[in-house]
Amino acid sequence: MAMLGLSDLQFALAVIGLLILISVAVLNLKYARARRKAKAASEYSTDDRFAKEPSFGQGFAEAGERSEPSFGEINLPAVSAPETFSIDPRIDCVITLCFDEGISGVEILDEMRSWADEPSSSTARWMCEGLNADVDATEDWEALRPEASYSELQLAIQLASRRGPIGVLELSDFCSRAQALADALGSQIDMPSVSTMRESAKELDVMAAESDIQLSINVLFDEPTPGANFDVLMRKRGFRLSRNGRAYEFFSNGMLIFTSAEIDPNAPVKQVTLLLEVPLVSHDERAFERMLGEGIEIAQAAHGRLVDDNGINLTEAAVINIRQHLDVLYANLEKGGVAAGSSTASRLFS
Repeated sequence: MAMLGLSDLQFALAVIGLLILISVAVLNLKYARARRKAKAASEYSTDDRFAKEPSFGQGFAEAGERSEPSFGEINLPAVSAPETFSIDPRIDCVITLCFDEGISGVEILDEMRSWADEPSSSTARWMCEGLNADVDATEDWEALRPEASYSELQLAIQLASRRGPIGVLELSDFCSRAQALADALGSQIDMPSVSTMRESAKELDVMAAESDIQLSINVLFDEPTPGANFDVLMRKRGFRLSRNGRAYEFFSNGMLIFTSAEIDPNAPVKQVTLLLEVPLVSHDERAFERMLGEGIEIAQAAHGRLVDDNGINLTEAAVINIRQHLDVLYANLEKGGVAAGSSTASRLFS
């Protein structure tokens, strides 16, 4: 220190400063090395991901065809599939285009094909049907076929679903596209106002909300039932295991009537809940009575009892009350033109 001309304090400060510089340098080296390793790992994982993940390219587009046209993607060939729905003015907004002379289906579909490059704000279901103008054809609305000719065209969009009423932007987009098609084909157009369609959508949504009822019956077991024993019991009663292996489904005439709530297949079953989507099953199926009967049979076979959602024993008075409410519900659905279990109901309550 004497040789350097430094006091004890100055020397101590110099040593501390040197140590700090060394520490900072070491930390920077470690940080730089960590960044290089992280970058290399990221690049590897990215390359590996792109190499292994499937690509939905041309093969995906060829896997299946749409059963009906849409504003986003129009297929020129007509597709005939059993699951297609017909336009229903009870739940659809319908716009009609009238032609002075018959116009070919291929011309109409060509015009719709141009919409594929135009983004659409609508996620609602829409459909297109034509009135066949051929002399030998029956006068009925049908899905467009390229080889046929049509005197009228109907475009329709669904007004409501379980997501709620259609939005004003979706309606405006639909109307704009219909008007553009009418202009391109030189046709007359009969189109309700957006405000009228919005009111219809709200009324339909209110009716649907009041009728969208799910009934449940709970079977509470005195002692937990082993999963294997429960599976045997449910299959014996005619239930099928769902695709995910966690619920049971009850079919009649090839149609799903009611299901069970999901259970853990690897654990003993303490309770099973049977569920009925009332608007989706025809009144003629007597779905509630059959679900109630199955609940009673399951309770007797596995030493259980029927309870409500609060765990209180289900009484005959409660069952009578449910039946009365069901009668009113089915009547309201019929009055609204959306019979339980109909294709119209399956669209509205989807």
